[in-house]
Amino acid sequence: MIRLIKRAQKGDDQAFLKLFQQYQNDIYRMAFTYVKNQNDALDVVQETAYRSFKKIDTLKNPEFFKTWLIKIAINCAIELVRKNKKVIELKPQYEEFMGFEDEDISLSVTLQDLLDKLNDDEKSIIILRFYQEYSLKEIADLLNMPLGTTKSVLYRALSKLRKKLKEVQNCE
Repeated sequence: MIRLIKRAQKGDDQAFLKLFQQYQNDIYRMAFTYVKNQNDALDVVQETAYRSFKKIDTLKNPEFFKTWLIKIAINCAIELVRKNKKVIELKPQYEEFMGFEDEDISLSVTLQDLLDKLNDDEKSIIILRFYQEYSLKEIADLLNMPLGTTKSVLYRALSKLRKKLKEVQNCE
């Protein structure tokens, strides 16, 4: 793996392609949790590939390649979300016309709605911790935050999610 990274840093396109393909599904899943649709998630994957290919020579520690890619993906996803703030989202009651086959669509919509209530740092930490199963130390490194701050943001985000979930349950 380290050898592939070093070859990619020296300009070997095939080495980079092999590396990127190992993590493209992780990047897609991360992107999808931010942008909430397949086309935008694929755009994020593509932009992540482009940016990481252009900047691979700046990667100092090859052992953190995946972390480095995920960080680029998060930044690309957040940029896309901010750019698309003017786009009107489809209301959940119209999703049946979109052909979703997932039985738990109401649950996933609820979870997505709850995540949308968080700020970017909180959302990133929740996604990295519970969707991508990163340790708190890895998250702190990835987001360039002190470990204590990362923990505080995580606990604040969990508290917000619990509060919002109780509100949703009381409305039903």
